[in-house]
Amino acid sequence: MAPTLYMIRYSQPVRATLMTIRAIDLDVELKEVNLIEKKQLSSDYTKLNPQHTVPTLVEEDGFTLWDSHAIMAYLVEKYGKDDSLYPKDLRKRAIINQRLHFENGILFPYTMAVIRPIIYEGEKTVPRDKADKVREAYSFLEKFLEGKNWVAGDAVSVADFSIISSITTMDVVVPVDTKTCPNIASWIKRMEKLPYYDENKKGLDQIRQIIEEKLK
Repeated sequence: MAPTLYMIRYSQPVRATLMTIRAIDLDVELKEVNLIEKKQLSSDYTKLNPQHTVPTLVEEDGFTLWDSHAIMAYLVEKYGKDDSLYPKDLRKRAIINQRLHFENGILFPYTMAVIRPIIYEGEKTVPRDKADKVREAYSFLEKFLEGKNWVAGDAVSVADFSIISSITTMDVVVPVDTKTCPNIASWIKRMEKLPYYDENKKGLDQIRQIIEEKLK
């Protein structure tokens, strides 16, 4: 029996997790949790995940894990044919972990700060201070990518999956300036060519449509 992933496609962490699942060619049962209808707050779901977030992974034996960063690392270690996406080499893994913390501590909160008011509070513009924070985050990533094809070095990793989900969502409301961020622009194009990038694109198209409708 395949693991079960509770998810909704437009979620950034879900998209990163789905890219990982596709990259390691893992069969997973998907169960949608409608966040807008607040299904994540149901008693059944909060028993699985008291933080009521997505994604949540449930193994056949009942083992349950949430937080996309933890799930991606776990899936690669348990089901991956090799460790290329999350290397066992201590220093390579340390860089990947740093980038994952960058996404979790900076990119994801900054993204939520600009899109949540649009989706849930009727905001029609992004305040300048929040847009400046997003651009600051872009400048950090731009430096990370200097002389590199991928965010954590010479090979694609789970850090790329995590960060692309946030960056492409940020770009919907605070576009990446290709002149000031050429490294990011090139990296996005490389990501788009990956055979599993479609797992990001499908959810990204959904959240873009939601945001555009809200901004009308």
